[in-house]
Amino acid sequence: MKFTKTILATAFALMTMAAHADLTIGVVQPLTGPASGLGIPVKNAVALWPKTIAGETLKVIVLDDASDPTAGVKATQRLITEDKVDVLVGSTATPVAIPMAEVAAESGTPQISTAPASLPPGKDKWMFRLPQSNAVMAVAVVGHMKKMGVKTVGFLGYTDAYGEGWLKDFTAEAEKNGIKIVGTERFARADTSVTAQALKLTSANPDAILIVASGSGAGMPQKAIMERGFKGKVYQTHAAATQDLMRTAGKDADGAYVVSGPAVIAEQLPDSHPSKKMAITFVETYEKAYGPGSRNQFAGHGSDALVVLEKAVPIALKKGKPGTPEFRAALRDALETMGRTVLAHGVINWSPTDHWGYTNETGVMLKVVDGKFKVEQ
Repeated sequence: MKFTKTILATAFALMTMAAHADLTIGVVQPLTGPASGLGIPVKNAVALWPKTIAGETLKVIVLDDASDPTAGVKATQRLITEDKVDVLVGSTATPVAIPMAEVAAESGTPQISTAPASLPPGKDKWMFRLPQSNAVMAVAVVGHMKKMGVKTVGFLGYTDAYGEGWLKDFTAEAEKNGIKIVGTERFARADTSVTAQALKLTSANPDAILIVASGSGAGMPQKAIMERGFKGKVYQTHAAATQDLMRTAGKDADGAYVVSGPAVIAEQLPDSHPSKKMAITFVETYEKAYGPGSRNQFAGHGSDALVVLEKAVPIALKKGKPGTPEFRAALRDALETMGRTVLAHGVINWSPTDHWGYTNETGVMLKVVDGKFKVEQ
């Protein structure tokens, strides 16, 4: 009788374990290479996640895409085929997130992108973005330029998908507001100098120059332009909303205008801002772990990924168990239909026709003053 009870207890335990399979999350981030300044903060934020979501034990596997699309695809394939992940988080490097999306879609695995990766219409069924779109942020940048009397702009941006995406969206918004682009120069993420490009743009003497770069890579062109004696205004995108800009450009960062999500300046948000409470919670939690001033745009995305999973996973569990195609499909559907969700970086409302979700009011304009970000009033 005792032996029978032991067998029954063991069988029950096995059944319970099967019923509560680990919720496996594959995190692909640039932890080395030119985009490491973007991926490491996301990894740091993920490290602060709880051990469970909706009663399911979290199994988080973090892989380095080395800022390289080929490495990112290989990491994604491994996570899907070997680790059977339920959802992917990454990459924060746009050129990596885009090819990852094809692998994710083919396998029916939801992807929460931490990069503003643009895909052709109809190709983002399985991808949801946490960063604000370039188009949404361009509205804030152009609005500020118009307010400051800017009529002509020089463009200096990455040669890759992030740079080209910004050029397309910024050009459209600028033209609508009577702002003319008088020079377009590009550089690669791995370049160590943009002296020639800076000379060409400053010689054109535009009212402003828009730099499209990310993390520590944004400091080098900022410094190059200021060293040419440029007297106009310099703008940076949301991929530069990090202390790396000030660290690499030094005093030459002062005066730069940077568009950002609200999480970076949580305390400066008005009490009426819907994201203020969430943003302050993110900042306090992150900086307690990693030190004062360690917050940035990318860490905010790592924190926001948990928020959307905590909302979507309970919905998906009603239709399937982790580790199954049914659960992955249900999780995708839940992300698409979970409705208005307040994040540290704004308010999203993903839908079947919009996997970006942010409104045009999301972007916050900051100014670097004495090495610190200040909200532009």
